[in-house]
Amino acid sequence: MNARRADRFASPGVALARRRGVVPRVARGALCPVMCAALLAGCTVGPNYSLPKDALVNANFANAPIDGSNDPLVTQQPVPPDWWRLYDDPVLNGLVEDALAGNRDLRVAVANLEASRAQVQFAREQDGFAGNAGGNVQYTQLSPEQFLTDKLPPQTLEDLGFNVSYELDLFGKLRRGVEAARADDDAVEAARDLVRITVVADVVRSYVENCAAAEELAIAQHSLALERERVDVSRRLLQAGRGNQPDLTRGFTQRDTIAAEIPRFTLRQRVAQYRLAMLLARAPEDLPPAAKNCSKLPQVGEPVPVGDGAALLKRRPDVREAERKLAASTARIGVATAALYPTISIGASAGFTGDVSDVFTAQTARYAIGPLVSWEFPVNGQRAKVQQAEASTAASLAHFDSVVLNALRETQSSLAAYSADTARAQALQTAEKSAQDSADQTHQLYVNGRESFIDDLDATRTLTSVNAQVAAARSTVAVDRVNLFLALGGGWEEASKEGMQEGARQTGKASTRQAAQTGGRDDVQQAAQKAGQEAAGQQGARE
Repeated sequence: MNARRADRFASPGVALARRRGVVPRVARGALCPVMCAALLAGCTVGPNYSLPKDALVNANFANAPIDGSNDPLVTQQPVPPDWWRLYDDPVLNGLVEDALAGNRDLRVAVANLEASRAQVQFAREQDGFAGNAGGNVQYTQLSPEQFLTDKLPPQTLEDLGFNVSYELDLFGKLRRGVEAARADDDAVEAARDLVRITVVADVVRSYVENCAAAEELAIAQHSLALERERVDVSRRLLQAGRGNQPDLTRGFTQRDTIAAEIPRFTLRQRVAQYRLAMLLARAPEDLPPAAKNCSKLPQVGEPVPVGDGAALLKRRPDVREAERKLAASTARIGVATAALYPTISIGASAGFTGDVSDVFTAQTARYAIGPLVSWEFPVNGQRAKVQQAEASTAASLAHFDSVVLNALRETQSSLAAYSADTARAQALQTAEKSAQDSADQTHQLYVNGRESFIDDLDATRTLTSVNAQVAAARSTVAVDRVNLFLALGGGWEEASKEGMQEGARQTGKASTRQAAQTGGRDDVQQAAQKAGQEAAGQQGARE
Protein backbone atom coordinates (compact mmCIF):
# COMPACT_ATOMS: atom_id res chain seq x y z
CA MET A 1 0.00 0.00 0.00
CA ASN A 2 2.82 2.43 0.92
CA ALA A 3 4.66 1.64 -2.32
CA ARG A 4 1.55 2.24 -4.40
CA ARG A 5 0.89 5.49 -2.53
CA ALA A 6 4.43 6.66 -3.20
CA ASP A 7 4.07 5.74 -6.86
CA ARG A 8 1.29 8.31 -7.16
CA PHE A 9 3.83 11.10 -6.51
CA ALA A 10 6.54 9.76 -8.83
CA SER A 11 6.95 9.93 -12.58
CA PRO A 12 5.75 6.85 -14.56
CA GLY A 13 9.34 5.80 -15.29
CA VAL A 14 10.40 5.99 -11.64
CA ALA A 15 7.28 4.13 -10.51
CA LEU A 16 7.88 1.35 -13.05
CA ALA A 17 11.51 1.10 -12.01
CA ARG A 18 10.48 0.88 -8.38
CA ARG A 19 8.12 -2.01 -9.13
CA ARG A 20 10.85 -3.77 -11.10
CA GLY A 21 13.37 -3.43 -8.27
CA VAL A 22 15.74 -0.97 -9.90
CA VAL A 23 14.95 1.97 -7.65
CA PRO A 24 18.54 2.62 -6.48
CA ARG A 25 19.90 3.18 -9.98
CA VAL A 26 17.03 5.45 -11.07
CA ALA A 27 17.11 7.30 -7.73
CA ARG A 28 20.82 7.95 -8.10
CA GLY A 29 20.24 9.30 -11.58
CA ALA A 30 17.53 11.62 -10.33
CA LEU A 31 19.24 12.80 -7.13
CA CYS A 32 22.82 13.21 -8.29
CA PRO A 33 22.18 16.44 -10.27
CA VAL A 34 20.28 17.91 -7.32
CA MET A 35 22.99 16.92 -4.84
CA CYS A 36 25.81 18.20 -7.05
CA ALA A 37 24.05 21.50 -7.64
CA ALA A 38 23.39 21.95 -3.94
CA LEU A 39 26.99 21.12 -3.06
CA LEU A 40 28.33 23.58 -5.62
CA ALA A 41 25.92 26.33 -4.66
CA GLY A 42 26.05 25.76 -0.90
CA CYS A 43 22.49 27.04 -0.74
CA THR A 44 20.71 27.98 2.45
CA VAL A 45 16.97 28.14 1.97
CA GLY A 46 14.75 30.66 3.67
CA PRO A 47 15.14 34.45 3.92
CA ASN A 48 18.37 36.00 5.15
CA TYR A 49 17.57 38.26 8.08
CA SER A 50 17.91 41.99 7.86
CA LEU A 51 16.02 44.66 9.76
CA PRO A 52 12.84 45.34 7.74
CA LYS A 53 12.85 48.77 6.12
CA ASP A 54 9.24 49.34 7.14
CA ALA A 55 9.94 48.62 10.82
CA LEU A 56 9.00 51.60 12.99
CA VAL A 57 12.48 51.68 14.48
CA ASN A 58 13.57 53.21 11.13
CA ALA A 59 10.84 55.86 11.13
CA ASN A 60 11.90 59.49 11.28
CA PHE A 61 9.90 60.22 14.44
CA ALA A 62 11.63 57.33 16.23
CA ASN A 63 15.09 58.74 15.48
CA ALA A 64 14.31 62.39 16.16
CA PRO A 65 15.21 64.16 19.41
CA ILE A 66 13.00 63.09 22.29
CA ASP A 67 9.96 65.32 22.64
CA GLY A 68 10.57 67.69 25.52
CA SER A 69 14.34 67.28 25.49
CA ASN A 70 14.74 71.05 25.08
CA ASP A 71 13.56 71.52 28.66
CA PRO A 72 16.27 73.14 30.84
CA LEU A 73 15.82 70.29 33.33
CA VAL A 74 17.37 67.83 30.87
CA THR A 75 20.20 67.71 28.35
CA GLN A 76 20.75 65.72 25.17
CA GLN A 77 24.05 64.39 26.46
CA PRO A 78 24.32 60.56 26.38
CA VAL A 79 22.87 58.67 29.34
CA PRO A 80 25.73 57.38 31.53
CA PRO A 81 25.80 53.60 32.07
CA ASP A 82 25.82 53.90 35.88
CA TRP A 83 23.29 56.75 36.07
CA TRP A 84 22.63 56.31 39.79
CA ARG A 85 26.09 57.77 40.48
CA LEU A 86 24.73 61.14 39.36
CA TYR A 87 23.13 61.33 42.83
CA ASP A 88 26.64 61.36 44.35
CA ASP A 89 25.33 59.33 47.28
CA PRO A 90 27.73 56.68 48.69
CA VAL A 91 24.86 54.97 50.52
CA LEU A 92 22.89 54.55 47.30
CA ASN A 93 25.97 53.30 45.44
CA GLY A 94 26.50 50.61 48.04
CA LEU A 95 22.86 49.51 47.94
CA VAL A 96 22.90 49.17 44.14
CA GLU A 97 26.14 47.20 44.27
CA ASP A 98 24.70 44.80 46.85
CA ALA A 99 21.48 44.36 44.86
CA LEU A 100 23.35 43.51 41.65
CA ALA A 101 25.32 40.91 43.58
CA GLY A 102 22.49 39.23 45.46
CA ASN A 103 19.10 39.95 43.87
CA ARG A 104 17.18 36.72 43.22
CA ASP A 105 15.36 37.93 40.10
CA LEU A 106 18.71 38.77 38.56
CA ARG A 107 20.03 35.32 39.49
CA VAL A 108 17.09 33.74 37.68
CA ALA A 109 17.86 35.83 34.60
CA VAL A 110 21.53 34.82 34.72
CA ALA A 111 20.57 31.15 35.03
CA ASN A 112 18.22 31.49 32.05
CA LEU A 113 21.10 32.98 30.05
CA GLU A 114 23.36 30.06 30.95
CA ALA A 115 20.66 27.64 29.78
CA SER A 116 20.34 29.60 26.54
CA ARG A 117 24.10 29.45 25.95
CA ALA A 118 23.94 25.67 26.40
CA GLN A 119 21.14 25.53 23.82
CA VAL A 120 23.32 27.43 21.35
CA GLN A 121 26.14 24.97 21.96
CA PHE A 122 23.76 22.07 21.39
CA ALA A 123 22.51 23.57 18.11
CA ARG A 124 26.07 24.21 16.96
CA GLU A 125 27.14 20.64 17.67
CA GLN A 126 24.35 19.23 15.52
CA ASP A 127 26.38 20.30 12.49
CA GLY A 128 28.96 17.52 12.70
CA PHE A 129 29.54 13.88 13.33
CA ALA A 130 27.07 11.69 15.17
CA GLY A 131 27.65 8.15 16.32
CA ASN A 132 26.46 5.38 18.57
CA ALA A 133 27.56 1.95 19.68
CA GLY A 134 25.57 -1.01 20.92
CA GLY A 135 25.42 -4.70 21.40
CA ASN A 136 22.96 -7.45 22.24
CA VAL A 137 22.80 -11.20 22.79
CA GLN A 138 19.62 -13.10 21.91
CA TYR A 139 18.51 -16.68 21.93
CA THR A 140 16.46 -16.72 18.74
CA GLN A 141 14.69 -18.88 16.22
CA LEU A 142 15.27 -17.52 12.75
CA SER A 143 12.70 -17.97 10.02
CA PRO A 144 13.69 -20.90 7.71
CA GLU A 145 11.72 -19.34 4.89
CA GLN A 146 13.95 -16.30 5.07
CA PHE A 147 16.92 -18.44 4.10
CA LEU A 148 14.98 -20.72 1.67
CA THR A 149 15.35 -23.80 3.82
CA ASP A 150 13.01 -26.10 5.70
CA LYS A 151 14.38 -25.89 9.21
CA LEU A 152 16.90 -23.98 11.31
CA PRO A 153 17.77 -24.85 14.89
CA PRO A 154 17.43 -22.20 17.63
CA GLN A 155 20.70 -20.49 18.38
CA THR A 156 22.32 -17.77 20.44
CA LEU A 157 23.27 -14.78 18.31
CA GLU A 158 25.35 -11.79 19.31
CA ASP A 159 25.58 -8.40 17.60
CA LEU A 160 28.25 -5.81 18.47
CA GLY A 161 29.00 -2.68 16.46
CA PHE A 162 29.08 1.04 16.05
CA ASN A 163 27.75 3.60 13.60
CA VAL A 164 29.00 7.07 12.63
CA SER A 165 27.49 9.57 10.26
CA TYR A 166 27.94 13.11 9.07
CA GLU A 167 24.95 15.08 7.83
CA LEU A 168 25.54 17.22 4.77
CA ASP A 169 23.73 20.47 5.51
CA LEU A 170 22.97 21.05 1.83
CA PHE A 171 19.94 23.23 2.36
CA GLY A 172 21.00 25.06 5.52
CA LYS A 173 18.62 23.45 8.00
CA LEU A 174 21.32 23.12 10.64
CA ARG A 175 22.81 26.53 9.87
CA ARG A 176 19.41 28.17 10.22
CA GLY A 177 18.91 26.28 13.47
CA VAL A 178 22.16 27.67 14.85
CA GLU A 179 21.18 31.13 13.63
CA ALA A 180 17.83 30.89 15.43
CA ALA A 181 19.48 29.62 18.62
CA ARG A 182 21.97 32.48 18.63
CA ALA A 183 19.22 35.04 18.10
CA ASP A 184 17.23 33.46 20.95
CA ASP A 185 20.33 33.66 23.12
CA ASP A 186 20.72 37.35 22.31
CA ALA A 187 17.07 37.86 23.28
CA VAL A 188 17.60 36.09 26.62
CA GLU A 189 20.67 38.24 27.24
CA ALA A 190 18.61 41.35 26.56
CA ALA A 191 15.97 40.04 28.99
CA ARG A 192 18.73 39.66 31.59
CA ASP A 193 19.78 43.26 30.97
CA LEU A 194 16.16 44.38 31.36
CA VAL A 195 15.98 42.65 34.75
CA ARG A 196 19.22 44.35 35.72
CA ILE A 197 18.03 47.89 34.99
CA THR A 198 14.67 47.15 36.62
CA VAL A 199 16.41 45.97 39.80
CA VAL A 200 18.62 49.06 39.85
CA ALA A 201 15.63 51.36 39.34
CA ASP A 202 13.64 49.56 42.05
CA VAL A 203 16.52 49.95 44.51
CA VAL A 204 16.91 53.66 43.75
CA ARG A 205 13.13 54.21 43.89
CA SER A 206 12.79 52.39 47.22
CA TYR A 207 15.67 54.36 48.68
CA VAL A 208 14.17 57.63 47.43
CA GLU A 209 10.73 56.76 48.83
CA ASN A 210 12.31 55.84 52.17
CA CYS A 211 14.11 59.18 52.35
CA ALA A 212 11.03 61.07 51.14
CA ALA A 213 8.80 59.47 53.78
CA ALA A 214 11.33 60.40 56.46
CA GLU A 215 11.44 63.98 55.17
CA GLU A 216 7.64 64.26 55.12
CA LEU A 217 7.51 62.72 58.60
CA ALA A 218 9.95 65.35 59.89
CA ILE A 219 7.84 68.14 58.36
CA ALA A 220 4.65 66.71 59.85
CA GLN A 221 6.33 66.49 63.26
CA HIS A 222 7.53 70.07 62.94
CA SER A 223 4.01 71.21 62.00
CA LEU A 224 2.63 69.29 64.99
CA ALA A 225 5.12 70.99 67.29
CA LEU A 226 4.17 74.38 65.87
CA GLU A 227 0.47 73.69 66.37
CA ARG A 228 1.06 72.57 69.93
CA GLU A 229 2.82 75.86 70.65
CA ARG A 230 -0.16 77.77 69.28
CA VAL A 231 -2.54 75.72 71.41
CA ASP A 232 -0.40 76.47 74.47
CA VAL A 233 -0.51 80.19 73.67
CA SER A 234 -4.30 80.03 73.28
CA ARG A 235 -4.61 78.23 76.62
CA ARG A 236 -2.56 80.88 78.38
CA LEU A 237 -4.60 83.67 76.76
CA LEU A 238 -7.81 81.96 77.84
CA GLN A 239 -6.53 81.78 81.40
CA ALA A 240 -5.69 85.48 81.17
CA GLY A 241 -9.25 86.26 80.05
CA ARG A 242 -8.47 87.10 76.42
CA GLY A 243 -9.81 84.02 74.67
CA ASN A 244 -12.71 81.58 74.71
CA GLN A 245 -13.15 77.83 74.93
CA PRO A 246 -14.43 77.22 71.34
CA ASP A 247 -11.26 78.76 69.93
CA LEU A 248 -9.16 76.48 72.11
CA THR A 249 -11.21 73.47 71.01
CA ARG A 250 -10.60 74.35 67.35
CA GLY A 251 -6.88 74.39 68.11
CA PHE A 252 -7.13 70.92 69.64
CA THR A 253 -8.91 69.67 66.52
CA GLN A 254 -6.24 70.98 64.16
CA ARG A 255 -3.45 69.62 66.37
CA ASP A 256 -5.00 66.14 66.43
CA THR A 257 -5.60 66.24 62.67
CA ILE A 258 -1.91 66.84 62.03
CA ALA A 259 -0.97 64.11 64.52
CA ALA A 260 -3.18 61.65 62.64
CA GLU A 261 -0.98 62.02 59.53
CA ILE A 262 2.22 60.91 61.26
CA PRO A 263 1.47 57.13 61.26
CA ARG A 264 0.89 57.31 57.51
CA PHE A 265 4.40 58.59 56.87
CA THR A 266 5.85 56.05 59.28
CA LEU A 267 4.08 53.27 57.38
CA ARG A 268 5.39 54.54 54.04
CA GLN A 269 8.91 54.57 55.40
CA ARG A 270 8.65 51.02 56.72
CA VAL A 271 7.14 49.71 53.48
CA ALA A 272 9.96 51.30 51.46
CA GLN A 273 12.52 49.70 53.77
CA TYR A 274 10.82 46.31 53.44
CA ARG A 275 10.93 46.58 49.65
CA LEU A 276 14.56 47.66 49.72
CA ALA A 277 15.48 44.76 51.99
CA MET A 278 13.81 42.23 49.69
CA LEU A 279 15.66 43.64 46.69
CA LEU A 280 18.91 43.12 48.58
CA ALA A 281 17.83 39.64 49.83
CA ARG A 282 18.27 40.50 53.48
CA ALA A 283 16.19 41.24 56.56
CA PRO A 284 14.98 44.85 57.06
CA GLU A 285 16.95 45.16 60.27
CA ASP A 286 20.12 44.30 58.34
CA LEU A 287 19.89 47.36 56.11
CA PRO A 288 22.78 49.82 56.52
CA PRO A 289 22.00 52.32 59.29
CA ALA A 290 22.63 55.21 56.92
CA ALA A 291 19.91 53.88 54.60
CA LYS A 292 17.37 53.43 57.38
CA ASN A 293 18.13 56.83 58.90
CA CYS A 294 18.06 58.76 55.63
CA SER A 295 16.05 61.96 56.10
CA LYS A 296 17.03 64.01 53.06
CA LEU A 297 16.02 63.33 49.49
CA PRO A 298 18.96 62.51 47.19
CA GLN A 299 19.25 65.02 44.37
CA VAL A 300 20.94 65.13 40.97
CA GLY A 301 22.99 68.31 40.83
CA GLU A 302 22.81 68.67 37.03
CA PRO A 303 20.26 68.41 34.22
CA VAL A 304 19.23 64.82 33.51
CA PRO A 305 20.99 63.49 30.36
CA VAL A 306 18.42 61.89 28.02
CA GLY A 307 20.22 61.54 24.66
CA ASP A 308 18.14 61.24 21.49
CA GLY A 309 15.57 58.84 20.08
CA ALA A 310 17.98 56.71 18.05
CA ALA A 311 20.28 56.18 21.03
CA LEU A 312 17.27 55.38 23.21
CA LEU A 313 16.07 52.58 20.93
CA LYS A 314 19.56 51.11 20.63
CA ARG A 315 20.04 51.23 24.39
CA ARG A 316 16.76 49.84 25.70
CA PRO A 317 17.02 46.09 26.36
CA ASP A 318 13.35 45.41 25.63
CA VAL A 319 13.75 46.86 22.12
CA ARG A 320 16.83 44.72 21.56
CA GLU A 321 15.03 41.65 22.89
CA ALA A 322 12.12 42.15 20.50
CA GLU A 323 14.47 42.67 17.53
CA ARG A 324 16.39 39.47 18.33
CA LYS A 325 13.15 37.51 18.59
CA LEU A 326 12.28 38.79 15.12
CA ALA A 327 15.63 37.51 13.85
CA ALA A 328 15.02 34.10 15.45
CA SER A 329 11.57 33.86 13.86
CA THR A 330 13.04 34.70 10.47
CA ALA A 331 15.67 31.97 10.82
CA ARG A 332 12.99 29.42 11.68
CA ILE A 333 11.40 30.02 8.28
CA GLY A 334 14.60 28.58 6.82
CA VAL A 335 14.46 25.61 9.22
CA ALA A 336 10.89 24.80 8.17
CA THR A 337 11.69 25.31 4.46
CA ALA A 338 14.77 23.08 4.60
CA ALA A 339 12.61 20.29 6.02
CA LEU A 340 10.89 20.10 2.62
CA TYR A 341 14.12 18.84 1.05
CA PRO A 342 16.04 15.55 1.45
CA THR A 343 18.32 14.93 4.40
CA ILE A 344 21.61 13.46 3.18
CA SER A 345 24.27 11.97 5.41
CA ILE A 346 27.47 10.01 4.85
CA GLY A 347 27.57 7.07 7.21
CA ALA A 348 29.66 4.07 8.14
CA SER A 349 29.10 1.12 10.40
CA ALA A 350 31.18 -1.88 11.51
CA GLY A 351 30.81 -4.73 13.93
CA PHE A 352 30.36 -8.43 14.47
CA THR A 353 27.15 -10.41 14.05
CA GLY A 354 26.80 -14.15 14.41
CA ASP A 355 26.82 -17.07 16.78
CA VAL A 356 28.26 -16.31 20.19
CA SER A 357 31.02 -18.81 19.72
CA ASP A 358 32.12 -17.22 16.46
CA VAL A 359 32.00 -13.54 17.40
CA PHE A 360 35.19 -11.56 16.69
CA THR A 361 36.12 -13.93 13.88
CA ALA A 362 36.37 -13.03 10.22
CA GLN A 363 33.21 -14.93 9.45
CA THR A 364 31.12 -12.62 11.69
CA ALA A 365 32.76 -9.31 10.75
CA ARG A 366 30.69 -6.76 8.87
CA TYR A 367 31.05 -3.17 7.69
CA ALA A 368 29.22 -0.71 5.46
CA ILE A 369 29.83 2.80 4.17
CA GLY A 370 27.83 5.07 1.92
CA PRO A 371 25.33 7.92 1.70
CA LEU A 372 22.12 7.86 3.67
CA VAL A 373 19.20 9.67 2.05
CA SER A 374 15.97 10.47 3.86
CA TRP A 375 13.21 12.49 2.25
CA GLU A 376 9.80 13.07 3.75
CA PHE A 377 7.66 14.31 0.92
CA PRO A 378 5.78 17.54 1.80
CA VAL A 379 2.38 15.91 1.81
CA ASN A 380 1.99 15.61 5.57
CA GLY A 381 1.49 19.28 6.40
CA GLN A 382 5.13 20.30 6.27
CA ARG A 383 4.29 23.29 4.07
CA ALA A 384 1.94 24.43 6.82
CA LYS A 385 4.99 24.57 9.09
CA VAL A 386 6.54 27.08 6.70
CA GLN A 387 3.36 29.14 6.72
CA GLN A 388 3.31 28.97 10.52
CA ALA A 389 6.91 30.23 10.71
CA GLU A 390 6.10 33.06 8.31
CA ALA A 391 3.06 34.07 10.37
CA SER A 392 5.16 33.96 13.56
CA THR A 393 7.69 36.26 11.92
CA ALA A 394 4.94 38.72 11.00
CA ALA A 395 3.74 38.63 14.61
CA SER A 396 7.31 39.20 15.85
CA LEU A 397 7.62 42.25 13.59
CA ALA A 398 4.35 43.66 14.92
CA HIS A 399 5.53 43.04 18.49
CA PHE A 400 8.85 44.74 17.69
CA ASP A 401 6.99 47.81 16.42
CA SER A 402 4.82 47.79 19.53
CA VAL A 403 7.85 47.69 21.82
CA VAL A 404 9.43 50.61 19.94
CA LEU A 405 6.26 52.68 20.31
CA ASN A 406 6.01 51.78 23.99
CA ALA A 407 9.63 52.81 24.57
CA LEU A 408 9.00 56.21 23.02
CA ARG A 409 5.74 56.63 24.94
CA GLU A 410 7.30 55.72 28.28
CA THR A 411 10.23 58.07 27.79
CA GLN A 412 8.19 61.03 26.61
CA SER A 413 5.53 60.50 29.30
CA SER A 414 8.17 60.22 32.02
CA LEU A 415 9.90 63.34 30.77
CA ALA A 416 6.61 65.27 30.65
CA ALA A 417 5.68 64.15 34.18
CA TYR A 418 9.13 65.07 35.50
CA SER A 419 8.94 68.53 33.94
CA ALA A 420 5.38 69.27 35.09
CA ASP A 421 5.88 67.99 38.63
CA THR A 422 9.11 69.96 38.97
CA ALA A 423 7.32 73.15 37.94
CA ARG A 424 4.58 72.40 40.47
CA ALA A 425 7.12 71.77 43.24
CA GLN A 426 8.87 75.09 42.48
CA ALA A 427 5.56 76.96 42.60
CA LEU A 428 4.67 75.33 45.91
CA GLN A 429 8.05 76.28 47.37
CA THR A 430 7.32 79.91 46.52
CA ALA A 431 3.89 79.57 48.14
CA GLU A 432 5.49 77.96 51.19
CA LYS A 433 7.62 81.02 51.84
CA SER A 434 4.59 83.29 51.59
CA ALA A 435 2.57 81.02 53.88
CA GLN A 436 5.38 81.00 56.43
CA ASP A 437 5.57 84.81 56.47
CA SER A 438 1.79 85.11 56.69
CA ALA A 439 1.55 82.61 59.57
CA ASP A 440 4.32 84.33 61.55
CA GLN A 441 2.81 87.80 61.07
CA THR A 442 -0.75 86.70 61.83
CA HIS A 443 0.31 84.90 64.99
CA GLN A 444 2.24 87.93 66.22
CA LEU A 445 -0.82 90.13 65.64
CA TYR A 446 -3.01 87.59 67.44
CA VAL A 447 -0.70 87.57 70.45
CA ASN A 448 -0.85 91.37 70.50
CA GLY A 449 -4.64 91.30 70.29
CA ARG A 450 -4.87 92.74 66.81
CA GLU A 451 -6.11 89.57 65.04
CA SER A 452 -8.69 86.98 65.99
CA PHE A 453 -7.87 83.41 66.88
CA ILE A 454 -9.74 82.24 63.76
CA ASP A 455 -7.34 84.24 61.56
CA ASP A 456 -4.35 82.78 63.36
CA LEU A 457 -5.79 79.27 63.07
CA ASP A 458 -6.45 79.67 59.35
CA ALA A 459 -2.93 80.99 58.72
CA THR A 460 -1.44 78.06 60.61
CA ARG A 461 -3.64 75.58 58.78
CA THR A 462 -2.56 77.06 55.44
CA LEU A 463 1.11 76.82 56.41
CA THR A 464 0.92 73.17 57.50
CA SER A 465 -1.04 72.28 54.36
CA VAL A 466 1.51 73.96 52.07
CA ASN A 467 4.39 72.33 53.97
CA ALA A 468 2.83 68.91 53.40
CA GLN A 469 2.21 69.68 49.72
CA VAL A 470 5.80 70.79 49.21
CA ALA A 471 7.14 67.62 50.80
CA ALA A 472 4.80 65.46 48.70
CA ALA A 473 5.74 67.36 45.54
CA ARG A 474 9.45 66.90 46.20
CA SER A 475 8.86 63.19 46.71
CA THR A 476 6.91 62.96 43.44
CA VAL A 477 9.69 64.73 41.53
CA ALA A 478 12.29 62.37 42.98
CA VAL A 479 10.28 59.30 41.91
CA ASP A 480 9.63 60.87 38.49
CA ARG A 481 13.36 61.24 38.02
CA VAL A 482 13.94 57.56 38.74
CA ASN A 483 11.13 56.59 36.36
CA LEU A 484 12.73 58.74 33.67
CA PHE A 485 16.08 57.02 34.11
CA LEU A 486 14.33 53.64 33.91
CA ALA A 487 12.53 54.66 30.70
CA LEU A 488 15.85 55.76 29.20
CA GLY A 489 17.05 52.17 29.57
CA GLY A 490 20.55 52.69 30.96
CA GLY A 491 22.33 50.69 33.61
CA TRP A 492 22.90 47.31 31.98
CA GLU A 493 26.16 48.07 30.17
CA GLU A 494 29.45 46.49 31.19
CA ALA A 495 30.79 49.96 31.89
CA SER A 496 28.58 50.11 34.97
CA LYS A 497 30.37 47.09 36.43
CA GLU A 498 33.74 48.67 35.70
CA GLY A 499 32.57 51.88 37.32
CA MET A 500 31.59 50.09 40.50
CA GLN A 501 34.89 48.22 40.60
CA GLU A 502 36.82 51.45 40.06
CA GLY A 503 34.89 53.09 42.89
CA ALA A 504 35.66 50.17 45.16
CA ARG A 505 39.37 50.36 44.29
CA GLN A 506 39.54 54.09 45.00
CA THR A 507 37.94 54.18 48.40
CA GLY A 508 37.52 50.61 49.59
CA LYS A 509 34.18 49.07 50.31
CA ALA A 510 34.46 49.21 54.08
CA SER A 511 35.56 52.83 54.25
CA THR A 512 32.83 53.83 51.79
CA ARG A 513 30.11 52.22 53.89
CA GLN A 514 31.50 53.76 57.09
CA ALA A 515 31.68 57.21 55.53
CA ALA A 516 28.17 56.79 54.18
CA GLN A 517 26.79 55.86 57.57
CA THR A 518 28.52 58.83 59.19
CA GLY A 519 27.17 61.10 56.48
CA GLY A 520 23.67 59.79 57.10
CA ARG A 521 23.91 60.53 60.82
CA ASP A 522 25.24 64.01 60.06
CA ASP A 523 22.20 64.64 57.84
CA VAL A 524 19.88 63.67 60.70
CA GLN A 525 21.77 65.89 63.15
CA GLN A 526 21.78 68.81 60.74
CA ALA A 527 18.06 68.44 60.15
CA ALA A 528 17.40 68.36 63.89
CA GLN A 529 19.59 71.40 64.49
CA LYS A 530 17.87 73.29 61.68
CA ALA A 531 14.42 72.46 63.07
CA GLY A 532 15.52 73.57 66.53
CA GLN A 533 16.89 76.86 65.21
CA GLU A 534 13.68 77.54 63.28
CA ALA A 535 11.56 76.82 66.37
CA ALA A 536 13.77 79.06 68.51
CA GLY A 537 13.56 81.86 65.95
CA GLN A 538 9.79 81.62 65.75
CA GLN A 539 9.48 81.55 69.55
CA GLY A 540 11.68 84.63 69.76
CA ALA A 541 9.56 86.43 67.18
CA ARG A 542 6.39 85.66 69.16
CA GLU A 543 7.91 86.90 72.41
